[in-house]
This record gives sequence, C-alpha cells and structure tokens, in this order.
Amino acid sequence: MFFRCALCVGLAAASIGLAVPQRAYAQQPAQTPTAPAAKPDAPGAPAAPSAPATPKPDANAQPGDPFGEDTTLAAKQIVYLKGSGNWDSAFETITGAFKKLRTYVDKEGLKADGPAMTIFTATDDTGFQFEAAVPVADAPKNPPHGEIATGKSPEGRALKFVHRGSYDGLDNTYEAITNYLDEKRLEAKDVFIEQYVTDPLSTSEDNLVINVFVPIK
Repeated sequence: MFFRCALCVGLAAASIGLAVPQRAYAQQPAQTPTAPAAKPDAPGAPAAPSAPATPKPDANAQPGDPFGEDTTLAAKQIVYLKGSGNWDSAFETITGAFKKLRTYVDKEGLKADGPAMTIFTATDDTGFQFEAAVPVADAPKNPPHGEIATGKSPEGRALKFVHRGSYDGLDNTYEAITNYLDEKRLEAKDVFIEQYVTDPLSTSEDNLVINVFVPIK
C-alpha cells in the first residue's frame, strides 16, 4: 500500500492480509527504472541495476517520535459516525464527518476524553469504510439517532507510528510502515487507526500530527 500515486497495494497484503490506503489523487502508470550508463573506461559493460530506496520514516519526524513502538490500546467510550469514501477525497470526507460529530458533542454537552480518531474498518484500491470517532468521558444521556452511534474503540496490542505534515504525505509514512511490518514479519489485524494529535478541523494541513496505530495479531 500506502504510498501516494499507487492506489492501495495493501498493508503488505501478501504477508499480513490488510489492504491499507494509497491515498492517491491520481493513479500513475508504473515506470521501468533506467539503468545507469556504462563507465567510460569500460565501454559496453552492463550497468548494474539501481537498488530501490527503502522508504524511511517521515522526514519531518522529531527526535523521540515512535516508529513501530509496541503499545497496548485501551478501549474507550466513543461516539462515532460511520461512513465510506474515496481516496481522492479522503481528507474532506473525514473532516466532514468530524464536523457533524462536533456539532453533536457540543449539543449534548459531552466532554471529550482524548484525541479524535478515524478507525478504518475496510479498504480497497478505490475507497474505504471508516468510523470517525470522538472519545468521551461518559456515554450520552440521550442515545444518538441516525448516522451517529456509541461504542468502544479498538483495544489490545498495536504498533504506534507518528506522522507529521500533510494528510497526503501519509502515503510515505504508510509505505515505511508496510516495509517495517514486512521486515519484522508481523501480521496485522484487519483494522488500523489514525489518531489526530492536532485538530484536523483547525490545524493547517501541512502541520498535522497523526498517530497511526496498527493492531497486531
């Protein structure tokens, strides 16, 4: 998966079975790398193929940012809005859901109990299904109706990764996560979580800080 402009290769699908977003805005045809020219002192010598660069953690990462930190998620009471969207408008879809949730939380006088999160429950090459969720200290007195519901956030063992920068830039972070899981031979569950350390409704998109949690089997 995971990297921009190559829609959904899957979170190391061959080894972990979870399709994770490619967040691409336009799918581009694959390009065959061009081999470097032979050295002048060895005419006609075959050029050695260039090894592909291994994706690295977010270039904006700060010292101490977790990348593959083993952690345990605790289930939290949440109010959430379930929906679906396409990768080419993922950020707009998700922030639109949070605007509706914020209106509901404010109307009911609920107290947030942690950062908002998106729980991705299914993905494919073109789109995704999700739950935009806000942890709350107490369940609402008036049960929500319509598209908003209450429940619990995922719990259990997970790996934590930090992304800093634009939402589109998550492609690079997810590509690095995929490679990390492959190298460690870890198997992920069919869900992953984006937790917004910075408020996606008020923070400049280029200054987002997002914790990505990948639950592990």
